[in-house]
Amino acid sequence: MLARKGLLPDGFLLTRLAEDSAQPNRFRAKSQHARFITKGGSCNVAHKNIREQGRFLQDVFTTMVDLKWQHSLLIFTSAFICSWILFAMAWWLLAFAHGDLEDHGPADGPGHVPCVTAIHSFTSAFLFSIEVQVTIGFGGRMVTEECPLAIMVLIIQNILGLIINAVMLGCVFMKTAQANRRAETLIFSRNAVIAPRNGRPTFMFRVGDLRKSMIISATVQLQVIRRTVTIEGEVIPICQLDIQVENPLRSNGIFLVSPLIISHTIERGSPLYEMSAQSLANADLEIIVILEGVVETTGITMQARTSYTPEEILWAHRFVSIMAEEDGCYTVDYSKFGNTIPVRMSTLSAKELDQNQGIQEEAAPEGGHQGWGLVRAGRGGYRRGGRASTSQTWYIHPENKPELEGKMKEEKKKTVRLEEIGRETEGPAQ
Repeated sequence: MLARKGLLPDGFLLTRLAEDSAQPNRFRAKSQHARFITKGGSCNVAHKNIREQGRFLQDVFTTMVDLKWQHSLLIFTSAFICSWILFAMAWWLLAFAHGDLEDHGPADGPGHVPCVTAIHSFTSAFLFSIEVQVTIGFGGRMVTEECPLAIMVLIIQNILGLIINAVMLGCVFMKTAQANRRAETLIFSRNAVIAPRNGRPTFMFRVGDLRKSMIISATVQLQVIRRTVTIEGEVIPICQLDIQVENPLRSNGIFLVSPLIISHTIERGSPLYEMSAQSLANADLEIIVILEGVVETTGITMQARTSYTPEEILWAHRFVSIMAEEDGCYTVDYSKFGNTIPVRMSTLSAKELDQNQGIQEEAAPEGGHQGWGLVRAGRGGYRRGGRASTSQTWYIHPENKPELEGKMKEEKKKTVRLEEIGRETEGPAQ
C-alpha cells in the first residue's frame, strides 16, 4: 500500500514564506518602471497618432471582435434597429404610393387590394418589418400579389437580415470563444526566484493549469526586454533577447499535467550572466513569459503571457513543493503555489563567481575543485574534490581570496618540505 507522504521535508514547510508576506530584499529598488506585459497578460502599449484609420475598416470583422463588450452590444443592437427602421420606411412608402393608407369605404367598391394588408400607419409598417426580418409571422399582415415591388423588398430584407444575423452572431461567438479565455485558468507565480540548482544559479518561475483538460503541444518562451546601446551609439529602447529554457529534451515543449517549475540556467551567454543581487534590483529590464499551445477540447491555439520585473524577482529563494502522494494518486496544493523559502546563496553575479572559480583552480594545482556549491560528505562535513571540509559557506567571497591563496601556498610548502625530509631519511638507509 502506498504510504501517505509529501515530497518536501517538514522542516521546509515550517519555514516557508507566503509570497504576499515575503520580506522585501534589501537590494530592492524603490522606483518602478512601466512594464510592457501586465501580470494578467495584456500588452501595456498605447498606440497614438495613427493617421491611416481606414485600414481598420478593411477588416470589419476583426475590428468588431477586438472591440469591448459594451461597444459590440451597442453595434449589435443598432444594426438590427436601423435595418428594421429602414425597411419600415420602405413598406410605408409602398403603402403610401399605392394608396393603402387612405380609408376605403363601401363606396369605393371591393376592388382595392393593398400591397400589404393591415398597414395603416408607420407603426404598423415598423411592426411588419420586424415580423419579416425575424420571421415571427403573427398572421395579421401579409404581402399580396398586387405589388411586384413589395415582393422584391421582401426578398431584399430577408437576405440582408440573414447577413446581419450571421455577422453579429459570429462576432458574439468569437468574443465568447476567444483563445485568451482559456488562458484565464493558466496561472503563473507572482514572483520569480533565483537560486542554485545543480551547482549553478538558476532563474525559475512556476506555471500551472487549473483545468483537467490539457494544453496540447505546450511550449514556453522567455524573452528579456531592456534598453541597450550599440557600439555605434544607437539607443534601442526595446531590445528583445531570447532566453533558453532548461529542458532535457532540448526543446521548449512541456507536459503541463501538473504545476511545473520552468528554469533557466544562468551561464555564459545568458542575459542575466552579469546580474548580481544589487545590479538586478537596479536594472531596467523585464522578463516576459509566453506559453502557447492547443486547447484539447476545442482545438484552438491559445497563448498566455505574463512578465517579471526586478521587483518581482526574489534573489536566494526557492519554491516549496506542492505535490504530494495520497491514496494512490498525486495531489496538488494550490494554496502554496507561490510560496518560497530562503536559501543560502552569494549575492555575486554568475560572471563574478565564474571568475572566482578560475582563480581558485589556478591556486589549487592538486585539483581541489572549487565549485559553485559544496556536496554533503557526511555528518557535519562537506566534500570538495574528494576532500572533506567542515566549512559550510556556499561561495567564496572576493575579500577572502588573499587569505585562501596564502593558506594554499603554505600547504604547498609543507608538502614539499615533507618530501625533502623523506628523501633525506631514505638516503642513509640505502
